[in-house]
Amino acid sequence: MSDEQTTIRAVVRAREGASALVEVEHGGCGRCHEKGGCGGQHLTQMFCAGPKTYQVDNAIGADIGDHVTIAVAAGSVRHTANLAYGVPLIGCIGGAVIGASLAGDGGAVLGAASGLILSFLYIRFRSQANAGNSTERPHIISRS
Repeated sequence: MSDEQTTIRAVVRAREGASALVEVEHGGCGRCHEKGGCGGQHLTQMFCAGPKTYQVDNAIGADIGDHVTIAVAAGSVRHTANLAYGVPLIGCIGGAVIGASLAGDGGAVLGAASGLILSFLYIRFRSQANAGNSTERPHIISRS
């Protein structure tokens, strides 16, 4: 993964050890109109009416009420979404296809369930393996 980061402005609402609960000033990264922007800000505005709060790493020790800049590695949100949504979908469909070819409709149901369970176990394993990778998690980079 490259060293590029996407940033967003936020306000610290609470501190919890080495992390902080922040409220973002607007949804998404603000790159909706730029090349490579995903348009996520429009989606968040459509489905989320209330304030958006997130827990982020707070290595700089920002205090409650501080206006801060949050950074996340470019592509990490897409990677996480693919892991959370794509892997179970592929596991479920793959299991159903294999099960159907071996035992008909009942096998398809059993295969789909097995594929889904295996995909969740895989996601759990991958999540635990990357738990110490702070470069992938959102983090405060500066007070503004």
